[in-house]
Order: sequence, then C-alpha cells, then structure tokens
Amino acid sequence: MFQPAYIETYKKGLLKKKAEQARRILGSCVLCPRQCKVDRLSGETGVCKTGARAMVSSYNAHFGEEAPLVGRNGSGTIFFTHCNLLCVFCQNYDISHEGCGEEISDGQLAGIMLALQKSGCHNINFVTPSHVVFQILSALEIAVEKGLRIPLVYNTGGYDRVETLKILDGVIDIYMPDFKFWDPDIADKACDARDYPEFARNALAEMFRQTGDLVVDEDGIALRGLLVRHLVMPHGHAGTREIMRFIADKISKNTYVNIMFQYRPCGKAYQYKEFSSSPSNKDFDEAVKAAKEEGITRLDKPRRVFMVL
Repeated sequence: MFQPAYIETYKKGLLKKKAEQARRILGSCVLCPRQCKVDRLSGETGVCKTGARAMVSSYNAHFGEEAPLVGRNGSGTIFFTHCNLLCVFCQNYDISHEGCGEEISDGQLAGIMLALQKSGCHNINFVTPSHVVFQILSALEIAVEKGLRIPLVYNTGGYDRVETLKILDGVIDIYMPDFKFWDPDIADKACDARDYPEFARNALAEMFRQTGDLVVDEDGIALRGLLVRHLVMPHGHAGTREIMRFIADKISKNTYVNIMFQYRPCGKAYQYKEFSSSPSNKDFDEAVKAAKEEGITRLDKPRRVFMVL
C-alpha cells in the first residue's frame, strides 16, 4: 500500500530536524530567491510580508485542479496569504498582494490538514508555499502524530531555491510548479524577477530528482511525482515552445503537464501592454501543438466543473 514520504521521514526523526533547519533560515531569511535576509522570527518581513507565523486566506476541497489531484472528493487546498513572486497580473491579487487572510498557529494549520483529510480529500495541496516552508514542516509534525496519511502537494509559482527544496526531500509527495516565463525580460516586467527562468529550471530538475514522473493509482489519483503547470500568455509571452523543449530534453518526456487557458488581465495587468489582453483560441491551440511537437504528450485534459448549490 502507498505511504506518503513524510511518514518514514517522521519515524526516522528527520521531520523535526528539517523543521529546525528551516526555522534557523528564518533568522536571516533566504528561503526563496529573493534572499531578503530579514529576521522573520523577530517580526521583520521582506517581500513575502510574512513573519514567524503563516497566514491562510482559505481552505477547501477544490474541484478545479488537475484531474489526478481532484478525483471524486477533491484536492484539499490550503491557500497561503502573500507570495514571493507577486506577478502583476495575479488572479488572486487580494491574497498575494493585498494580504487577505488570517495569521494561524502551527496547531491550527495541522488541524486544517486533518479536517481536509477527514472530509475525504485525496491530498493536502499547499498553494503558494515557498515562503512558509518552516511553518508547513512544523505543523506537519503535529498532523502526523494525529493521523495525517494522505499525499502532500507543493503547489508553487516555480520561484524556488534548490537549497530549500532539498529540505523538503522526503516530505513532499507531489510537486506542482508553474513554469511561467522563458524570457528574463518578461519575468522582469511581470514580477521583478529577471532570474525567474533560471530558478524555475533548476527547481524543476530538483523536484524531478526527488519524486520522478507522476505516478497514479488504479483510479487515476496522483500518489507521487512531478506535475508542471504552464499558463498560456497573450502574444506568446510565456515562451511555451522553449519551456516544453526544456521539459522534454532536460526533465522527462513523460512529464505530466497542464497547459492552462485561463489567463485574463487582473491586478495591475492593464498597466502593461504585454499583459493587458487575454490569449486567443489560436494562442492556446499553438501552445498545445508546440508541446506535442517538442515531445510532451502527457497533457491534462480540460474539463467542466459542476458546483452543487
């Protein structure tokens, strides 16, 4: 029977050590590529505006995620407040930029995980977790002791340091990074992170090293592995072909990829001509074609989501 990676890590006493390692980093925080070097343990905050405690905006059984995560009962998403990337067009602008959410303790975060498991969710899906790695690890130890037994999903914008990801080795079962932009100039304009493409490439390689290709059970539910998201941007600004070529050549042609056709101008997008319009049907069709031509064929299928009121 499948057992999440963190169970064995906990039994070996390594989960506590990983949490302690991440906590020490907060004293002069370099968890993410921003490397703000602020003392978050003393209440100082950097780009992510988060101190010693995590903030959560919402949590629920989510049915709009990728098919292997959703299954019949949904993905147990926990939306963390704030972000280390801060794209100008973010569709969750009120959460990432404006800080909508509440500060919670490690015990409360553990309770949320357990509640989502009890509701039948197939996994715990940490949304925008790059800046709260310590808080996740600390809460996870509590949750494991109280019976948490479902896979963990690291749902990230892709702006992650390999050094931090290595702390999560043996903890995260499913990595789900975005690979947003290939062009440093576009990344610079979108999120003031010219080095985003380089960090995303290195992050994907490390995530794959830890977990490999996505593995699903007999019902098609994800158990372990890498799942990559790529948002189609207007006028080809995401660099889809180059990203798909990198994934096929440097990661794996069997990588599960979700090419997403949901971009719309949000936040401050209208202030930038590159991001002020939505992609066309042709843009999306060309993105899918490029992925297949570069050797990526394991693509998430668009599907309807019905809400029962």
